[in-house]
Amino acid sequence: MHLFSAMFLLVMLAAMSSEAIYPSPEEGWQIYSSAQDADGKCICTVVAPAQNMCNRDPRSRQLRQLMEKVQNITQSMELLDLRTNRDLQYVRNTESLMKAVDVKLKTASDNPRSLNPKSLQDLKDKVTQLLPLLPVLEQYKTDARQISRVREEVRNLSLVLMAIQEEMGAYDYEELRHRVLLLETRLHSCMQKLGCGKLTGVSNPITIRASGSRFGSWMTDTMIPSSDNRVWSMDGYFKGRRVLEYRTLNDFMKGQNFVQHLLPHPWAGTGHVVYNGSLYYNKYQSNIIIKYHFRSRSVLVQRSLSGAGYNNTFPYSWGGSSDIDLMADENGLWAVYTTIPNAGNIVISRLEPQSLEVLQTWDTGFPKRSAGESFMICSTLYVTNSHLAGAKIYFAYYTNSSSYEYTDIPFHNQYSHISMMDYNPRERVLYTWNNGHQVLYNVTLFQVIKTAGD
Repeated sequence: MHLFSAMFLLVMLAAMSSEAIYPSPEEGWQIYSSAQDADGKCICTVVAPAQNMCNRDPRSRQLRQLMEKVQNITQSMELLDLRTNRDLQYVRNTESLMKAVDVKLKTASDNPRSLNPKSLQDLKDKVTQLLPLLPVLEQYKTDARQISRVREEVRNLSLVLMAIQEEMGAYDYEELRHRVLLLETRLHSCMQKLGCGKLTGVSNPITIRASGSRFGSWMTDTMIPSSDNRVWSMDGYFKGRRVLEYRTLNDFMKGQNFVQHLLPHPWAGTGHVVYNGSLYYNKYQSNIIIKYHFRSRSVLVQRSLSGAGYNNTFPYSWGGSSDIDLMADENGLWAVYTTIPNAGNIVISRLEPQSLEVLQTWDTGFPKRSAGESFMICSTLYVTNSHLAGAKIYFAYYTNSSSYEYTDIPFHNQYSHISMMDYNPRERVLYTWNNGHQVLYNVTLFQVIKTAGD
């Protein structure tokens, strides 16, 4: 790697540590580890935040809370102003009445004999008209106390803002936030230039939501631009047809802002994948793969996966009609399954996304019923040895060299029953459905970055 490129990464990482406060890797960092290869080539490390990480900056939260307080104070002051104007108008309207009562009271005080029954009744009537002033005066007392509280809140806000200003020094917050966002964009652009690599580690689980039944699948599109943040959820593994499409990950977390797709054919298992705007899934009680287009809400193509077992003939260890597992990685669309001629061993087929034609097939020699789940990264199939607690990534098959090796990559199976585990190459994370919980894992990839002269 050129020295400039290495320094560029180091400078960006140093800038991040000095300009923003980010959470630990467990809370959303994406880590790409490195070392030095046998030829002595530089292999870089990129540690990059997840999208919108700047929103998690403590100062951002603090300023957002301050803005909410300011809004509340503004509403309180508007209400006080409305009540004060209303009551002031009432006092002005009764001003003449109060003067007339005052004159009569002075006259009666100076000459009590002048107060006859008629004038006394007239005085009583005028006093009665003034009685509504009492609640107005009580409201004034309440508003005076409210103004005192508002004054105290404003004083506290001023102190907090001064503390934030001192903490940030000479930087303007919006300018600083803009710089951090630009840096984040450059880091993500840099990550996209990284080539494929070998899986060397999995982060601690990040629980996004607890919803649905024990089994299911959830995913984002593995191919579309990062500006599209839709999330899809498919609850259950048996005869399901209802797909929920959420606008953003935040909406999915809150269970709001979603539309429903009702598939024309039910699904089997949890091995579905969304690829370039379409859902690919296994049709119930068949080895047929269906491509359903979300925008047109129609089936574009369906094709039988020749010889593939179905209906719990060759599932993963947890069962659930998981005979056919569809997935995508940096190099395209894949199907993981097995056949009777392959004696129940895992078969990998690369599919043509438009026609679903099988382009190439590999026999891994690994028994599918011994696998908990599997996923593809950079044309390599990684297999877990169990779906239960204590599972680890145990086996890797490299389609580029038609070779395999046994691995020992641990990961924390927090909820002890994984029924779906898929890699998303766009985000470089693992999506899992774990006993009714939707969970993410960041991955660590060993990568060699080659220059044009290599």
